[in-house]
Amino acid sequence: MGYLDQLFESFFGAAFEFGEPRWVLGAWGVVGILALGLIAARMKIRAAGRFADADRLSHLLGKRRRLIGWTRALVMVIGLLLIVGATMRPRSNPHQETTETLGRDIVFLVDVSKSMLVRDVAPNRLERAKLWINDMVSELKTDRVGLVAFAGSSSVQSPLTTDRLFFDLALDELSPKVVDVGGTNIGDAIRRCMNMVFYDLEDSETTSHRDIILITDGEDQESLPIEAARAAGAAGIRIIALGIGSESGARVVDENNRPVRQNGVEVRSRLDSGTLSQIATATPGGAYLEIGTGDIDLAQVYQELIARGDQTVLGTASVTRWDERYAVALAPGLVLILIEMLLSSLGMRKEAV
Repeated sequence: MGYLDQLFESFFGAAFEFGEPRWVLGAWGVVGILALGLIAARMKIRAAGRFADADRLSHLLGKRRRLIGWTRALVMVIGLLLIVGATMRPRSNPHQETTETLGRDIVFLVDVSKSMLVRDVAPNRLERAKLWINDMVSELKTDRVGLVAFAGSSSVQSPLTTDRLFFDLALDELSPKVVDVGGTNIGDAIRRCMNMVFYDLEDSETTSHRDIILITDGEDQESLPIEAARAAGAAGIRIIALGIGSESGARVVDENNRPVRQNGVEVRSRLDSGTLSQIATATPGGAYLEIGTGDIDLAQVYQELIARGDQTVLGTASVTRWDERYAVALAPGLVLILIEMLLSSLGMRKEAV
């Protein structure tokens, strides 16, 4: 490798390297092809010697034909070695470039009230919502994601981050235990997102790259959710609301699958589609998706509603770029292979004559 480096440095200067040096092993393939060619030529001469004496065989082969044969072999070997050199990605002139990371800010606002433990979807509403979120996050590339849990109160489980492992751990821990107060206050949760997650609204030139994905059964307890959604929309935040659960209602149970009672009466949970629809449409580009007791491909929702939206610069990084020089070796290598093919054609014409 040291000799090859010196050879290429004579062409490209001291700032030179191979990007894929492991492909030097391809040179052994060239050696193998050369060895097979020599063996084949040797066997051909021996076969011809069975039908002609030495003088006649020397006349048949001729100096010109032998010269063409050796020239073909040399041209082929050099051409293949140059192609091997091209696969090793010779490169030079390293320089620093600043790249920008573009993406969107997406906050999952998830209802963790006891009504989300209803089993009108399997295994229950909350666990199904967590599966949907996992599917969507697996599709993300450079977007930042956050997680806010809410019931009667709300709690930021994950700030905006590109750390998927941290987010996944926060999502796994999601349960009614992560909030202090029971109930369902959607309006307060939206305001919590704006104040605690999207806290830099006043300092941002544009906020059209921000989404709240609200997952709930929609039974709000007079927390003015539509007004909160309008405030979010005025700040450029879009809300995509997912309504989960049965509109006919289902019995609410606790973590131990025991019925929840209020004043001696079993509590039932019903999907409030009307409120959720108004929350979503109160924001620019918002959408309400009624899932009910069915299923949804949240990864597809991301591709259709979110990925195509406006993006913002989420960060910058300095990377080292090189000028790729593989063409310097690839082009003459291919030319030599073409020349070898022409010489082969010339040799066959001579034999035909």
